[in-house]
Amino acid sequence: MALKSLLFFSLLVAVAAAPVAEAQLGNIIGSIFNLIRIQGNLFCTANGNMGVNGTATPVFPNAPVQLQCGAGNVISSATTNSDGLFSILLDPLQFLLSSLLTNCNLVVNTPLSTCNSGLPSSGALLSPLRLIGNTLQGPLHITNIIPANFVFLPHL
Repeated sequence: MALKSLLFFSLLVAVAAAPVAEAQLGNIIGSIFNLIRIQGNLFCTANGNMGVNGTATPVFPNAPVQLQCGAGNVISSATTNSDGLFSILLDPLQFLLSSLLTNCNLVVNTPLSTCNSGLPSSGALLSPLRLIGNTLQGPLHITNIIPANFVFLPHL
């Protein structure tokens, strides 16, 4: 009788745990096909943004762009290409989207004088993040984030 009770109890536990295990497995498998992409274009201006009314603005090539969260912890980084473009990919299993948007900034510590000698040789550019939407690329679900607006800080 004790063996039947143990068997019955084991079966109940297995049946009760199955939906939880399936849900967790589904979340893990689903997140394999998710990415967070932070991308933008850095311009060689006093604030790192495009000129007024989209006027011709030189880009800032080879600039290190850092994703900093909390008290300035560098989470990830990228370097702009020859067109001033950068892209940072993050795993959504490691980062909450809401935390990224409220607790993180993009930071460029490289002096602006590197791309234009008429610009400041100290200070940094800083931008909060802005969610612009999601895209599907094949099986990938990508959450797209861009710089909200770079500002120049004399000392960071």
